[in-house]
Amino acid sequence: QVQLVESGGGLVQAGGSLRLSCAASGRTFSIYAMGWFRQAPGKEREFVAAINWSGSSRYYADSVKGRFTMSRDNAKNTVTLQMNSLKPEDTAVYYCAARKRNELGFTPYEYDYWGQGTQVTVSS
Repeated sequence: QVQLVESGGGLVQAGGSLRLSCAASGRTFSIYAMGWFRQAPGKEREFVAAINWSGSSRYYADSVKGRFTMSRDNAKNTVTLQMNSLKPEDTAVYYCAARKRNELGFTPYEYDYWGQGTQVTVSS
């Protein structure tokens, strides 16, 4: 099994920045691509960003492209999501996810492990 724990969420004003982290533990050798998703109240969980094992391939949702940056440190078993120029519509619970394949995944069904989520609230 793999455990994922997110941290770094909080309340920030529009235009501000937050940095989310996700720490993986357990059978980390079995996970390859990682992703970030978010879910706002009353909405479905949506894709935010994904990265392959080496970090050579990254993909972002159009809504966050140019504002969010995903990175990973395999030696520390962590991934981060740097979020800049935050908007009220970015308010959601953010989830870290991991999959057993190295291909990037864009839907929740493609991921095998999930964290518990961290709340991000952007005030206007």
